[in-house]
Amino acid sequence: MTETTMRIGELSRRTGVSVRALRYHEQQGLLTATRTPGGHREYAESDVDKVALVQRLIGAGVPSAKMAQIFPCVFGGHSKPTIEVVEDLCAERERINGMIDDLLASRGILDDMITDARVAAGVG
Repeated sequence: MTETTMRIGELSRRTGVSVRALRYHEQQGLLTATRTPGGHREYAESDVDKVALVQRLIGAGVPSAKMAQIFPCVFGGHSKPTIEVVEDLCAERERINGMIDDLLASRGILDDMITDARVAAGVG
């Protein structure tokens, strides 16, 4: 069974990612498009999830260059990751864990401030 394809505009609409950003992701090796005889880009249905993953990783601060190193290993198994790539991924995970710890600490401070403000306002 052949996987359905979509053009770049539809992928943009479905993911909420601009056409320009999708072209950039392709340039960086994070997405692969086939071309129609007329030269239009076509993307696979599975690229919707791939774009969502890219956006999550970008949101977490993972550079596209690091994603480009690991994506061939994850999507399609075209290569095996090197020790350096694995170490980079572990370092990214630790960096994200540090961000999570900082955010949790900030939330705790805000919780305390909200509690104090409610008491002072007589609301809670």
